[in-house]
Amino acid sequence: MKNRLICFPLSLLAGLALLANVSSPAHAQPKIATIDLRKVFDGYYKTKQADAQLKNRREDAEKQLKGMMDDYKKANDEYNKLIETSNDQAISAEERAKRKKSAESKLLELQDVKQNIQKFQAAEQANLDEQRNRMRERILGEIREVINAKAKAGNYTLVVDSAAESRNMTPIILYFTVDNDLTDVVLKDLNPPGSPTFPDEKPKPAEKGK
Repeated sequence: MKNRLICFPLSLLAGLALLANVSSPAHAQPKIATIDLRKVFDGYYKTKQADAQLKNRREDAEKQLKGMMDDYKKANDEYNKLIETSNDQAISAEERAKRKKSAESKLLELQDVKQNIQKFQAAEQANLDEQRNRMRERILGEIREVINAKAKAGNYTLVVDSAAESRNMTPIILYFTVDNDLTDVVLKDLNPPGSPTFPDEKPKPAEKGK
């Protein structure tokens, strides 16, 4: 049931050209910028927060599932014991018949428990997928707003995702200059001073002169 928000297939971003809503003269030379959308998405603190929420929900579901599996194992052990003792010739035929009937009831209980486990797993997976998709779409929307703002400020007519890949998993952008790359400036706006930090993040080096 492992689900990480940042582990969605890159194909979901492949070919994503972020068109900035910039007005320009009809015959003006197009001004193009690039951005590593994967890096921005992974580096945004809200992505890390969403990952943590999904992890907590997944762990809660796994705890519930473990309890259900323990109940199933206990019921299965009881069923096997009833089957074994129902064939014991040392007890009366009446008692053996009684235990066989109990075993049949226990088998029905086992089947119900198994179905409940399967339903629980399917429902939790669907809920996790829905939550992950919803969070991803919201985060991508926020990132796009910042990209559009930077594109307008820089008078760019087009912003292209340099991390996008084609269907055969090869880069779409084979060459670009860092002069018109918006990755770091967008991340700076998305992660302003005071943004939440996470244990796996390395502390930022202090600026010289401070």
